[in-house]
Amino acid sequence: NPLTGPEGASVIYGPQKGATPDMVERLDAALGQFAEVALRDLGTDVNDVPGAGAAGGLGGGLIAFLGAELGTGVDIVLEVVGLDRHLEGADLVITGEGCLDHQTVYNKAPIGVASLAKARGIPVVAISGSLGERYREVHHHGIEAAAAITCYPMSLDEASERAAELVVGATEEALRFMQVGARIFGRN
Repeated sequence: NPLTGPEGASVIYGPQKGATPDMVERLDAALGQFAEVALRDLGTDVNDVPGAGAAGGLGGGLIAFLGAELGTGVDIVLEVVGLDRHLEGADLVITGEGCLDHQTVYNKAPIGVASLAKARGIPVVAISGSLGERYREVHHHGIEAAAAITCYPMSLDEASERAAELVVGATEEALRFMQVGARIFGRN
């Protein structure tokens, strides 16, 4: 995310951290003021740099004060764990996160995983704690299907306590849907 604006740190991540619309507006203005000072005093324009809005604007600060070059966290992690190597011979990739939503497409882990899998022609399914606002946007980024682990209303505490059981159940249901689809289209 850039530092400010409709896709900036405050607008995208502020509400999930508890910021009200008024707070989001003030936070965005404060980051805009930081960008102006960085440009004026340091000669570094950080406002529209992809990733400058990471960690609430920390990316922009690292660029302005340390001359940092930003990389995506997911790419670094996937390289360190050798995911590409682990995909060799895979027929299906299952990924997920706590809440799959429109923010997932900002190169979060499931999108990074999907990108590597799609490069190998491997289909990707996401199993997540919940499906949030505009989660279907992930379908345009390599995740072909998504499911939530909860099948009825429950508290976050209950879902967390039963996470393993719920993930197994949701994954089994996703695979059953795939099996039905394979039967319909004549593939066993």
